[in-house]
Amino acid sequence: MIREKVRVKSFKINGIDVTGASNQTILEVAQDNNIEIPTLCYLKGLSCVGSCRMCIVEIKGSNQLIPACTAKIKEGMEVTTDSPRIKTNREMILSMLFSERTHTCSVCVSNGNCELQNKAHELHLDHIQVPYHNARFEIDASHKNFVNDPNRCILCTRCIRVCDEIEGAHALDIMDRGIDTRIIHDMDEPWAQSLSCTSCGKCVYVCPTGALYEKDISDEEADKKRSIIMELLERKAQQ
Repeated sequence: MIREKVRVKSFKINGIDVTGASNQTILEVAQDNNIEIPTLCYLKGLSCVGSCRMCIVEIKGSNQLIPACTAKIKEGMEVTTDSPRIKTNREMILSMLFSERTHTCSVCVSNGNCELQNKAHELHLDHIQVPYHNARFEIDASHKNFVNDPNRCILCTRCIRVCDEIEGAHALDIMDRGIDTRIIHDMDEPWAQSLSCTSCGKCVYVCPTGALYEKDISDEEADKKRSIIMELLERKAQQ
């Protein structure tokens, strides 16, 4: 297999001259230069899928809004990360995420520690711009330690990717399409009956919302477990 030679490329982000390796994405170079681009499905150390679209940016010469987490850099490109058009579209994307499921923060186990909630604060989104669907799914609390609540899932697939790419179990996958899409274990068995799940908890602690959580655990212990997994992903990203 012939590998593409990695070259240094120069371009602009928000008018600032930056450089990066040709195999880097716009998001990676932005992070290297302390330029903030909001994300939800992205997690350093996991593959990038661009499913949430929160990291959309404008590239001069293109009418499309491009997800920064999957777009490779190009020599001489000019990137804008925070225009009125981008802001409007991010607010609509976030509104749609809130509308599809049930995200009542005051009664959620992740209230105060939820990335979706944080993004709403950051974008000053105090109401959604589309009708609520409020699709209802059965909660799976069959596992002795963990709960899967699809009603709070934003389908970022972090759980699927960490199970596959880090734990190597691939106990999780996606089922159905559109508003009925949900995360399942194995062939849609209850979590307790999954033969592939190792009960490692990695999926739980990369979840950005309250869709996956551990039963009967203190916030302090949960934070400790989450930091351990994030350190593991950081080491994976540096390899």
